[in-house]
Amino acid sequence: MPEFLTLKPEAFGIDISDLSLKIIKLKRKRGVLGLACFGETKIKPGIIKEGEIKDEKALGKIIRNALAKVKGEKLNTKYVIASLPEQKAFLRVIQMPKMNREELRDAIPFEAENYIPLPIEKTYLDFQVIPPLLEKKQDLTQQVLIIAFPKSEVDSYLSLLKKAGLQPKVFETKSMAISRALINKNEANEAPVVLIDLGETKADFIIFSRNSIRFTSIIQIIEEKLSDLVEQIKKYIDYYQSRPVSPAGSGTNGAHYSEREGIKKILLSGRNSYLKEFSNILSEKLKIPTELGNPWINILPEKEKPKLSPEDSLRYTTALGLALRAANEK
Repeated sequence: MPEFLTLKPEAFGIDISDLSLKIIKLKRKRGVLGLACFGETKIKPGIIKEGEIKDEKALGKIIRNALAKVKGEKLNTKYVIASLPEQKAFLRVIQMPKMNREELRDAIPFEAENYIPLPIEKTYLDFQVIPPLLEKKQDLTQQVLIIAFPKSEVDSYLSLLKKAGLQPKVFETKSMAISRALINKNEANEAPVVLIDLGETKADFIIFSRNSIRFTSIIQIIEEKLSDLVEQIKKYIDYYQSRPVSPAGSGTNGAHYSEREGIKKILLSGRNSYLKEFSNILSEKLKIPTELGNPWINILPEKEKPKLSPEDSLRYTTALGLALRAANEK
């Protein structure tokens, strides 16, 4: 089909958190992705509180201004891949009998009722079949990652973005965007990796193994108390690894088959005020190799330097993960 007859609407990523808004758009030139434009805007406290939009009018104005002031190329598309607040999400890995996708789609809502603390009719529910942590011969079951959001929360973000003149193509959790940005798709991901994205008031904690998220949680950050943050991280790692190998249980925000293999490494991203210091502290206290992540690892060729500084790139990790999906979305 001639190119001009093919509808390929470009999209960008928008990461909305309680205190900031970040925008990234990638472009493909001669088959290689690169940065088209980016922008960051502060959000006054109270406009969003713990992921819940409190002042839609004010937030809509912030978004429209941010879209007009991006750095780089002009943002000339209304299509967007947007993040939803992780604290409002319910992620579970559950065990299901092996069946085809149509059968699974019909069965998931009934099974999900056992894990989601909201009536199914009040949630948006999606799922993904993922590799098992333990390979078994003649296994008649499969592991399924289910993701659920309260309809009221999703609808509020949908209304917000549409009133700002945008057309959402996909909503997804921050943990999915962070994982897409930091986990090298060209490497085998058998051993679990911990991803920690530090914000101003909270940290997103993610355990990723065998090409899928296995566990997520939110850790509140108290200024100047890195020792408390380390203890919280250690608690979640110990909890995840100490679970018996059995069908899906319940976690703070995940359920899984636990594994005996230790954490391979910890990757850090997010705000840069003490990332390097924190990396050294985690390595020393937890005896797990800890390093700063590279959110361009699945975007740029290995030797090409990004237009954003390493510090700024880490702050844009979620937005880059969203933009990467936007660039690859069919």
